[in-house]
Parts: sequence; C-alpha cells; structure tokens
Amino acid sequence: MKKFLLFAFVIVVFSVFFLLSSCNKSNVLRIYNWADYIPEEVIQQFEKECNCKVIYDTFASNEEMFAKIKSGGTGYDLVFPSGDHVKMMINEGLLEKLDLSKIPNFKNIDPIVLSKTTYDPNHEYSVPYMMGTTGLIVNKKYLKDYEKSWSIYERADLKGKMTLLDDMREVFGAALKYLGYSVNTTNPDEIEQAKQVILKWKENIVKFDATTYAQGVVNGEFWVVHGYPENVFQLIPKEDLKNFEFFVPKEGGTLWIDNMVILKDTKNKDLAYKFINFILRPEIAAQISDYLMMPSPITEAQKYKKVEPLYTLDELSNCEIIDYIGEHIDLYNKAWEEIIK
Repeated sequence: MKKFLLFAFVIVVFSVFFLLSSCNKSNVLRIYNWADYIPEEVIQQFEKECNCKVIYDTFASNEEMFAKIKSGGTGYDLVFPSGDHVKMMINEGLLEKLDLSKIPNFKNIDPIVLSKTTYDPNHEYSVPYMMGTTGLIVNKKYLKDYEKSWSIYERADLKGKMTLLDDMREVFGAALKYLGYSVNTTNPDEIEQAKQVILKWKENIVKFDATTYAQGVVNGEFWVVHGYPENVFQLIPKEDLKNFEFFVPKEGGTLWIDNMVILKDTKNKDLAYKFINFILRPEIAAQISDYLMMPSPITEAQKYKKVEPLYTLDELSNCEIIDYIGEHIDLYNKAWEEIIK
C-alpha cells in the first residue's frame, strides 16, 4: 500500500511538473525589437493580463536583425522591422500572413500612417507600430551657433565631436536629401555622389554609431549626433531639456515606419496576435507615445497622452519614407562597404 501511495505520489508530481512545463512553453512570447522602444510597464501589464512571460531581446539596426532572422538562429515570435525590411522579409518567406480579424484594434490606426505603408499596402504581413523621423540632436551647452542643415558635418571645427548612425539607408538618406535626391534613388550616379559626400562627412565624425550616441550627446562627449530623438530625450533630466535641440535639417530627412510582424516559424502565434492587439489599444499606445515623446499612430491615443511629442506627424512633410528598392540595394551595399572599410 505504501509503495502504491509512493508510486501514485510520484506520478502526480510528475504530471503537475509536465503540465506546468507545457503551460510555461505556451505562455512565453519571444520579442526581437529595437532597444528602449517599449516602456517596461507596458510589458509587465501585458504579462499580467495574459498570465505569460515576455522574453525581450534587442537589435541596433535593421541589417543586424535581418541577418539574424535569415540565418535561422532566432526562436522569436514577434519582430519589429522597418518598412523596407518588412518587404525583404516577405520576399524571403520569413513572415506569417496575418489574420486581421484577430487584431480588432487595427481599426484604431491613423489612416495617414496606413497610407504610407507602400511596402505592404494591404497589411497582409505587418502592422505599424510607430512612424517617425531621424534627424540631428545638438547639445547646446557646447555648440551655440549652427545651421539646421546636413552641412554641419562639413564643419572641421567640430571634428571628433559628431556621430552618424551606423545604418546604411539612414546615412545614405541624409546624404541624398542633402544633394536634393530621393532617399530611394536607384540611379548609380546619384548614389556615387552621396557616397562621396558621406566620405567627406566621415573625416569629421568620431564614428558611425547606433548604440552609444544618445548617452554620448547627453554627457557632452558628442555635440552633434544623427539619430532617433526619442533615444536621446529619454535620458535628459527635465531641468536640462532646454540645452538640447532636435531638428530635421532644412534639406529634409527620412521617414520610417517600424512594424510588428509574426515570424512564420513562431512557436506562439496566438500570444503574438494578443500582443499586437494590446499595443494598438489607445491607452497603451499613449503610454508608449509618452515614453518615446513621439506622435502616436493611434488616433484615439491623444485622449490619454500626458507628454508633448518632440514633433508632430504634420511636421514631417519634407521627409521621405525609406522604401524597398529590390535588387538595387546591392548598389548601396557596395558603396557602404567602401565607406566603412
């Protein structure tokens, strides 16, 4: 009898352990996203509401993300690529085709934002997360006089005090706009001209940097940085905000849309859908918008916002979206390799 009870006890313990293990596996969502892009409180709220665990890894550039996903060493469910890379991932067969009926909050997205998704016009594979711009952030403690132009990178007196993003399309976008060309040009002569401009800029920058520029400009190591303003202004104490300025150079800049996509080999599709729908709730979108100090792509989020954005969607009229350019990307890749060698 004791042996039977002991055996029964072991079976029960094993069964409970198995069920818990299975439950844990089905309630884990693996996300691959840009750094500092969602407030921790939002992740925690989703975990609490859905009784799940979120594993959150980050990348510094679309190129880094794409290389990792394409190599197959992922295990991720949900990824946040920019528009041109959404198209690349579609072409590579890496993405799950979406069932928008499982994302009822999709209706909350601003039609202006949806109209810009040329890389996936019918939203078959992607859902917009944020739309914004990339520009220049200046630490005015150290730099008092400057023109709001990409020509700032030609100033030899600022040598060693400036950075450019370690992002091929963003840097080429800046140079092409400076020259008066489209950020999506496939003209070899225009790309060559942009390359020469970037090589001149390279003489005055510390480095191409997508990871330390924000902290660097805040602490005075850098005076001018090319980057995402939300990454910088999150680090600045309120009393010091007056000493920093973000602007899109007068020649124009890039417009980007980062998206939520579900990978084809996802292990937890249902939870990925729940997360996307959760993010599109106006009150959640407002939290994210306030955290990033960016305009929200969710129309009704304005009712819940508490922080004034660094810019509005209307102020991006002279910015152009980085779009998918197919095989012509090789022209950029070759030029970029010659720049960073």
